[in-house]
Amino acid sequence: MSKRRSKGRPLDGILLLDKPQGLSSNDALQKVKRIFFAQKAGHTGALDPLATGMLPICFGEATKFSQYLLDSDKGYRVIAKLGVRTDTSDADGEVVATRPVTVTPGDLLEALDQFRGPIMQVPSMYSALKYQGKPLYKYAREGIEVPREARPITVYKLTLVRFEGDEVEMDVECSKGTYIRTIVDDLGEVLGCGAHVTLLRRTKVSGYPVERMVTLERLEALLEQARTDEVPPGQYLDGFLLPMDSAVQDLPAVDVQAATAFYLKQGQAVQVGLASSTGLVRIVEEGTFIGVGELDGEGKLAPKRMVVSH
Repeated sequence: MSKRRSKGRPLDGILLLDKPQGLSSNDALQKVKRIFFAQKAGHTGALDPLATGMLPICFGEATKFSQYLLDSDKGYRVIAKLGVRTDTSDADGEVVATRPVTVTPGDLLEALDQFRGPIMQVPSMYSALKYQGKPLYKYAREGIEVPREARPITVYKLTLVRFEGDEVEMDVECSKGTYIRTIVDDLGEVLGCGAHVTLLRRTKVSGYPVERMVTLERLEALLEQARTDEVPPGQYLDGFLLPMDSAVQDLPAVDVQAATAFYLKQGQAVQVGLASSTGLVRIVEEGTFIGVGELDGEGKLAPKRMVVSH
């Protein structure tokens, strides 16, 4: 039986989507995949439907490196409403408590200190973390509370932008796995009045430039324009793609010759002579990124994720 050809065009690269509000990350991914008519695509780290902002979408071979973006640091702008606590810790949830707000600017600044640096965070029941193979939010919707372990996270920066009435606006830079909703909910409890997220926008993933973000509306308009002009849509769309090695731009590069690259592509470790170096590296063959490997400290480079050319 012949192997069924996958629908769409082979496309490699990373798109920085400015995700709109009210759409799940997966719905946004499917829309982008259709617009680009791409064979294969995946997103890196879901944003809640309520959240907007940077959602890197990996096409083709770039999906192999999406884990590095999942593991990267993130940045957010968040607006919290004090005095109201919800079951999901955001405006999409049901109100579970309403309390008067008697918070002074001094109280707020003192409370924020507790959320800077390395902290332990208990994930919300409304997160996508899995417990016995099922996402926590599915248990939550059935009214079941399951045990969650506190996880170590790091809040590198927590800046108060504005405090007016019952609204607190903040900028947060944090490590992977940080739930901003949980920070806001915990902050509300420290302040004694409760709080929930009313606006959340992701402004940073790894070192990606904010100005390279593009909206769904813009992509849809260009697709229409391409149809009107009777040109392949890729002519107008593909310029938005960043190279796939941008996902691993923080890793040091190791240049290899074609002969060495041949063995790495076969899955074999090779001797490269970088004796004291250890850890993950970008592998570059004559100027072209070909994958990620790991150095063992004895000059041996083992392939971890290699690009397959179309």
